[in-house]
Order: sequence, then C-alpha cells, then structure tokens
Amino acid sequence: MDRLEKEKMLSSNELPAKCIECNKSTASRLHKKCRFCNELEFEESVLCDLNRCIQSQSDFDCHAFQPMLKLVSPLKNKVPGFNDGSTREIKKNFISELLKSDKIKYERALALQKLARDPDGVYVQLEFHIAWNVSQRKSVFIPTGEFIDFVNGIFPKCSDMVRGFAYLLHLAPDHVHVYVESDGDLSVEEMVRGMKRLSNKTILETFPLLRDKLGGNVKIWDEAYFVETIG
Repeated sequence: MDRLEKEKMLSSNELPAKCIECNKSTASRLHKKCRFCNELEFEESVLCDLNRCIQSQSDFDCHAFQPMLKLVSPLKNKVPGFNDGSTREIKKNFISELLKSDKIKYERALALQKLARDPDGVYVQLEFHIAWNVSQRKSVFIPTGEFIDFVNGIFPKCSDMVRGFAYLLHLAPDHVHVYVESDGDLSVEEMVRGMKRLSNKTILETFPLLRDKLGGNVKIWDEAYFVETIG
C-alpha cells in the first residue's frame, strides 16, 4: 500500500478513531515489548488487524493504543525485508534454531511419550507459527517472568489436541507466539480452538486475579489468530 492509499484509508470512517490516531505515521512498527516480534521482524500491524476484526467500531477498545506524536519518514523505519521473498526463509531458520535447544527436544520427546507414540515412527507433515492476542490487547502478563514458566508448561500438554507437538515460542504482555507441528488431520481452526480452551482454563485456575485485569472477562484470548506455515 502506498502513501496515497494509506492516507485515503486513514481519512475514511473504516477504522476506529484510536487506530487512525495510532497510524498517523506510515512507518512500519515492531512490537516494542515483544522480543520475539523484534527478532522475527513481525509487524505489530498484524496484531492490530486481529484486534479490529473481532470488534465493532462503535465500542472498539484497544489497550495497546500508541498515539504518534511525530510523523516519521517511512523510509527510515521500513522493516527490512518484511515483505520480500527472504522473510519466510528468515522466519523458518530463526524458529528452526530456536527449537534445537535441549529443553525443547526433551519436551517434544515427553509429549510423544504421553501420546503413546513411537518417536521413530512419527512423520510430521506441517509446521506452523501461530499468534493471537489477549482480549482487547490488554497487557495482563506483567511482569512476564511471573507467568512464563507456567504458561510454557501448558502448550506441550496441548500436543494431543494438535495431533503432534505444541510449544510456546514467546509470551508477550498482550499476545503469544506458538509453534505447532501437526500431521495435518486437524484444521488450524480446530487446533487453535483446543489450545486456547485448555490454556485459558488452566491459566485462570492458577492465576484467578487475572480476571481483574481482564475486567471480569472469563476469556483471556481473543477469537482471532494469525497463522503461517514454516515447514
């Protein structure tokens, strides 16, 4: 999208007022509070789109609102390579290296044992990077260090739900990144629904005070999600 098209879009009534204010600059942005987004060059606009698509404009609410105080040239802030053909390979290599740690290898093997599968006989067809938001992008996982070990332990338990292996790549205050290996028998929708349901129930049972941060909402996660195949 060029500058003229974006200005036209932002001047229309198609976006909530907060989004128009947030996007006054055409610069690409990475999530400043998410190390994984920065390392993967994952633009925050993806998370914004997920937040908007499940809310009505009349009562839209976003807790990641970032008013732009200064217009910056998009050329100076363009995320390098984000939209070119090299990005997919960068993401695949980055996640591949991340998943080589002994800890993740152990958790994958443990998940396979719990599924009563023979590791030598498992043929994984699909690999996914999946991300989704906390409701209205509220920063509930603060400080993240208090939640990371517990949440990290939840997703391998979702392995039977995805017919393969699930692992938390990164927990940000207002969203998560998850890695999934699947044999392809289940749709992405079925896998995501199962992981959200189990993780939501388990987290709120252990950290009931999160309901206060969620405004009494019994659901941590928004319904929308981002997914891309990486292998």
